[in-house]
Amino acid sequence: MPLTTQQIGKVAVLLGRKPRGLEDVPVAQENGQPMVIRVASLVEDKPFPTLFWLIDPVLCYRIDQAEANGLIKQLQQTIDESPELQQAMGEDHRAHIALRETFMGDPIKQRLQQLGFQEVLSGKGIGGIADFTRIRCLHTWYAAHLVVPNTVGVLLDQWWQQQESH
Repeated sequence: MPLTTQQIGKVAVLLGRKPRGLEDVPVAQENGQPMVIRVASLVEDKPFPTLFWLIDPVLCYRIDQAEANGLIKQLQQTIDESPELQQAMGEDHRAHIALRETFMGDPIKQRLQQLGFQEVLSGKGIGGIADFTRIRCLHTWYAAHLVVPNTVGVLLDQWWQQQESH
């Protein structure tokens, strides 16, 4: 279903600019406020490996605060110490790559190939990450988590629950 002018306008307000490559609003609050957007894999003939963007200002700020307080390092250490979590993250990335492929029609795939960019996307997982053992950015992981649950998103949810219970 095509995006409405109202949806595009809400996204533009949240981004502070006209959105480029906007394809969908897969996650929104009950009042219709966009939380996550899906972006095209090719924008102005440039590959765009970050499929989902978190644009909810409250969640973005909450994650900003968690990152500023060292949560990425803490979660990364937890993952580094767990072969199960490392394996789950790899599976999350591979599933994300497969999902991204489903949104690319043949014309986009052909154009990526013509431009020599097919490999750029095939090896990049959540948030455009090539190293499937690293977190790098909680915003991109959580945006993807809100669409399809993933390991880092679950860890972040658990961390928030622990913070709220203290």
